[in-house]
Amino acid sequence: MRIRIVDAFTDRPFGGNPAGVLLLEGGFPPDGWLQQVAAEVNLSETAFAHPLPPGGEADWALRWFTPTAEVDMCGHATLATAHVLVTSGLESGTIRFSARCGILEVTATGDGTLVMDFPTSSLTEVEPEAAVERALGAVVTSVHDTSAHIGDLVVELADERAVRELTPDLAALRSYARRGIIVTAEAEDPSRGYDFVSRGFFPALGIDEDPVTGSAHTALAPFWAQRLGRTELVGLQGGARTGLVRVRVLGDRTLLTGRAVTVIDGELLSAP
Repeated sequence: MRIRIVDAFTDRPFGGNPAGVLLLEGGFPPDGWLQQVAAEVNLSETAFAHPLPPGGEADWALRWFTPTAEVDMCGHATLATAHVLVTSGLESGTIRFSARCGILEVTATGDGTLVMDFPTSSLTEVEPEAAVERALGAVVTSVHDTSAHIGDLVVELADERAVRELTPDLAALRSYARRGIIVTAEAEDPSRGYDFVSRGFFPALGIDEDPVTGSAHTALAPFWAQRLGRTELVGLQGGARTGLVRVRVLGDRTLLTGRAVTVIDGELLSAP
């Protein structure tokens, strides 16, 4: 079985966020095997996809697993899967995926970028907990909860420097979100090519820090669109390893645009 490692939200190897991608011929193997493969790959997400019969509402069924759990929505592994389908000649134009969060579309453009059409997350402001501030080791400006399929807390910090220098207590963060903690701040200098920064921590899912979380940008996009007064923005996410996500808010849908690069193409020898 062919397995790829794809760097998403970057145009060069060893940047962005790596994801495993396996294209399956039939249906999904048992969940236990899928989880074992994801644990073996040991990246923040491994995507599994198989083709669906023609004429339906979607072209491919898609699932995502972290090293410890299945998730409802993942942006960078969806981008990686679309990249594999396009570069291997299996798909072109718009690809429709059926996932636990609904139908997701990814459109391949002529310049090599991929545009993902995801549902916009809701944002509900909640009171900042002192324990969260202690776990982050930073002063919190605001906290917003996100929609069910995401389950992150979006935590606004004072400035870009606070986000970049953050060294959170990951063990203490485990119980403060259904999925993860996304810290964010406005870019100190938009002339550098991005409007806001973020970092994502998912210790409850076995991921200390996720370099570039596409699904989180369905919440970051409306959050910063409201504050900055624009619906088209660029986000920079990551600590030691970073990537850029171009976002466009279209009401209840958000477009996420990025590139991807295949860095490893090999064979999985353990069949289900």
